[in-house]
Amino acid sequence: KAEADLLGRVEEHLSDGQPARTLELSKEDAALLREAFLLTAKPVLYAANVGEGDLPDGNALSERVRQFAETENAGTVVVSAEFEAQLVELPAEDRAEFLEAAGVEVTGLANLVRAAYALLGLITYFTAGPKEARAWQIRQGMKAPQAAGVIHSDFERGFIRAETIPFAEYDRLGSESAARDAGVMRSEGKEYVVSDGDVMLFRFNV
Repeated sequence: KAEADLLGRVEEHLSDGQPARTLELSKEDAALLREAFLLTAKPVLYAANVGEGDLPDGNALSERVRQFAETENAGTVVVSAEFEAQLVELPAEDRAEFLEAAGVEVTGLANLVRAAYALLGLITYFTAGPKEARAWQIRQGMKAPQAAGVIHSDFERGFIRAETIPFAEYDRLGSESAARDAGVMRSEGKEYVVSDGDVMLFRFNV
């Protein structure tokens, strides 16, 4: 009965020309609707392309895109393909200066990725070992054991604790040992909710 009522509401909403993602739903109804795999229920992100001179905030046209996206419960990000094309041609060491001269803090691509992650409810945490550093994508709100399980199920099953460093501190200090010496490494337990950008070392036993 609940599913039939929900589908009736959705059908009426779609018949009015509205995408399914704009329909206000309870958590239970949203979970039911996901099983229908409706195209218009999926998250949407609009990229508003502007000239270099309109960075970083956009112009009247990109504002119209933002307003339209808002009516569809969609996201918007302002980018300049012209600016990005120039940026990738520069040596890596010159890019920060180029961004600063344009009054831009990060690249359009980085903004696009961040906006997409936010729209999808995703965050990133990092692991850094002697041989490689890796980024891992997880759902926002995930606790440390489940985040560890993304690497390997044994990590989650035998989770003991997670030694955690905020990315900004790791970047500033340069290594895990330096972060430990500076007292910015934290030991977190099973209830710890992973933050975006955490650098993590999992302790486990199976």
